[in-house]
Amino acid sequence: MGRVKEDYRSLTGPQKAGIMMLSLGEEYSTKLFAMMDDEEIRELSQVMSSLGTISSNLVERLFVEFADAISNTGSLVGSFDTTERLLMRSLPKDRVEAIMEEIRGPAGRTMWDKLGNVSEQVLANYLKNEYPQTVAVVLSKIKSDHAARVMALLPENFAMEVVMRMLHMEAVQKEVLDGVEKTLRTEFMSNLARTARRDAHEMMAEIFNSLDRNTENRFVTALEERNRESAERIKQLMFTFEDLVRLDAQGVQVLLRHVEKDKLGLALKGASDNIKDLFFKNMSERAGKMLREDMDAMGPVRVREVDEAQNGIVALAKELANTGQIVISEGKEDDELVY
Repeated sequence: MGRVKEDYRSLTGPQKAGIMMLSLGEEYSTKLFAMMDDEEIRELSQVMSSLGTISSNLVERLFVEFADAISNTGSLVGSFDTTERLLMRSLPKDRVEAIMEEIRGPAGRTMWDKLGNVSEQVLANYLKNEYPQTVAVVLSKIKSDHAARVMALLPENFAMEVVMRMLHMEAVQKEVLDGVEKTLRTEFMSNLARTARRDAHEMMAEIFNSLDRNTENRFVTALEERNRESAERIKQLMFTFEDLVRLDAQGVQVLLRHVEKDKLGLALKGASDNIKDLFFKNMSERAGKMLREDMDAMGPVRVREVDEAQNGIVALAKELANTGQIVISEGKEDDELVY
């Protein structure tokens, strides 16, 4: 086995990225890989395979530096020139020229090409609120396989209206096409760009939520020493298993109907008395007794397994909240309920 890497200053950018990917684990690194092109994946994979043993201190310093860097980012100026200079530092000149030619226009991609890179779910959610004739024009201008996936996600009756208009559609006048293209650019694409921007602290809170409890505590403590304000904001944005106390009785009962009982027992093994009371008082006496017996029968359990169970229930609670089935209060006076 190679010697343990200890010198943080000697790490290259790709090596830092490789360590970050390995630290995040399979579930989250897979999602990041899905956003990269083949060349980026090959380069990063090659770096990861040659890292050898990385000390825990080095990993901790990397995460703290990352958290500190993104939480202290000031205002940025994005332009063709700054983008080109940045690309020239990491890519061959001919590839940079090809990329810049593509995004600058007029030889760049058209609006319809851009739509081809929008996920069918996002595009369908936008188009279902438009006139069927407008949707027919849009679907006739994008690739047929993409159009098919979008159409499959539209409400059935609405989709049939679109199909009928596509079947009887004559040549679209240039003025009409220009109007549709302008609307897409000013409404859809601009909104898409705005929603794509993520607050750095929110992103860091999600990453910290995905860490095991001990690692999370180490990083938060280290960040508090370097930037207490950012650390406090990240902690406020993090949603943990203990934050389920912000659910009302109805919300807990909805969550109980969806959660797997063995996962709940495992999660409660490592929970505070407040959280245990919250769940048990919203269960029948018989169900509560059975769950306590199951928890006793488990005996000692690994902290990692408890963390995984708790994270799964937190993810389920967020999903139920996003679909409006439960409400997670912010813990402020404005969120108190009046009966």
